[in-house]
Amino acid sequence: MTDHDRSAVVPEGHAPSRAPEPVRQNRDEPSSGGKRPSRWTSAPKPNGQRKRRPQTYAALDLGTNNCRLLIARPTESGFRVLDGFSRIVRLGEGLSQTGRLSTAAMDRTIEALKICSTKLAQHDGVKARIIATEACRSADNSAAFLARVKREIGLEFEVIDRKTEAELAVTGCADLIETDSPGAILFDIGGGSSELAWLDFRGGRPRNQGKTAASIRSWQSLPVGVVSIAEKFGGVDVTPEIFEAMVAHVGSQLRHFRGRDKLREMLGAHPVHFLGTSGTVTTLAGLYLGLERYERSKVDGLWMQAADVDATMRVLLAMSYEKRMANPCIGRERADLVIPGCAIFEAIRREWPCTRIRVADRGLREGILISLMSDDRVWMRGRPARKRQGGRNAK
Repeated sequence: MTDHDRSAVVPEGHAPSRAPEPVRQNRDEPSSGGKRPSRWTSAPKPNGQRKRRPQTYAALDLGTNNCRLLIARPTESGFRVLDGFSRIVRLGEGLSQTGRLSTAAMDRTIEALKICSTKLAQHDGVKARIIATEACRSADNSAAFLARVKREIGLEFEVIDRKTEAELAVTGCADLIETDSPGAILFDIGGGSSELAWLDFRGGRPRNQGKTAASIRSWQSLPVGVVSIAEKFGGVDVTPEIFEAMVAHVGSQLRHFRGRDKLREMLGAHPVHFLGTSGTVTTLAGLYLGLERYERSKVDGLWMQAADVDATMRVLLAMSYEKRMANPCIGRERADLVIPGCAIFEAIRREWPCTRIRVADRGLREGILISLMSDDRVWMRGRPARKRQGGRNAK
């Protein structure tokens, strides 16, 4: 299962993508000789009034492992996805060892970004935020690479800091936090870094999803991700001893979390739950449900108990590399990364043993879209995501 298979994601309760309504050129505008004008409107209403098409928004997220695009328009219940794209490019391949982006990785990424640029060009007047994360934050040659992207493709990237990355992840997933929960621990396991945020709602919870990041009491960006862990410890043949070494390595980073002990105290007194957004967590959910192919509608919003996670991890750790490649919820492109991702998750679980986790197949892209729409005052928080029972046990 690759991220390409998970491309155009739609938040819970939002309508699926469909073809845009037919439009025609505004008759008040002069002909452009066959060239599509910059402003288009819907066909006139019977009373002669035209309804202006809503603003189109886009979010492009270039990470250490993935390149992801989402294009959408606001609706009364949230937003409707018009197009999406996701591809594993491994931009950060070898970065932890050399400190530089390799030529092969940059070339792969350029090809994916050309597809993104083409998709963006198919929509007029798009308001977009185009971001890059850990690989471009840390690589010595990232400035030269991004200059090449701008020169060859015309896309200008904003390299966001770690705090902004954590805030966008929170914004994108906030409506999956249990309505009456006093808090949650959100984690986003990336390719080169992993973001962790403690959300504390005991003083009140923002009504607008776009403002949920204001409830972050503490956060940390761990300098570890699935790619960097795989390159340090190996991800193909992982023995129990290697897995424990991975967990210990990540655990040493968690000791620096500000408010570490206060969060433990809150866990002991209140029903705080995990909210996990990453390919690692969605893969575990797919395995737990025994899916023959990945189905976002069954995974996004799924609740898993700690015992469910334990059982599914045992199944995964017992799989050979070949079996991981053959599994439809993992696939060839993730087979060497999923166990390093599980090690990061396990370290977080051991540090703060929540009894429940909610799985999110959404994240930065959705956070960007919601933030843009909130800034324009066109975002309306949709219906709370429905609760789903965990499916059958992993086999």
